Amino acid sequence: QAQLVESGGGSVQAGGSLRLSCAASGNTYTRYCMGWFRQGPGKEREGVAAIDRYGYTSYADSVKGRFTISKDNAENTLYLQMNSLKPEDTAMYYCAADSGRWVGCDLYEQGYWDHWGRGTQVTVSS
Repeated sequence: QAQLVESGGGSVQAGGSLRLSCAASGNTYTRYCMGWFRQGPGKEREGVAAIDRYGYTSYADSVKGRFTISKDNAENTLYLQMNSLKPEDTAMYYCAADSGRWVGCDLYEQGYWDHWGRGTQVTVSS
């Protein structure tokens, strides 16, 4: 059964770093658009970063210069390196794949993303 499983979340102080991983199984998701989304307390889910089949990346303005999305095609794994974390980065982070797109990943149209993991919690304290 195709699934996405996130790991690497935890608690960290402001200014710290975390690396999230998303292990994909049952489908070669790295052929498609893959991305990270997050939902903070009392907030709507928002797109954080995306990467297409060819490695082109896009980021939400709030994380540009601090977060880096990458993937390992051989391991069918997606990563999110998060540096200079801020309390406002506190959220449940979700891995997702858009099996309908190889390029032109759209972080703002969540309806396109048809495969989701269950999430990993990131908590940043001040």
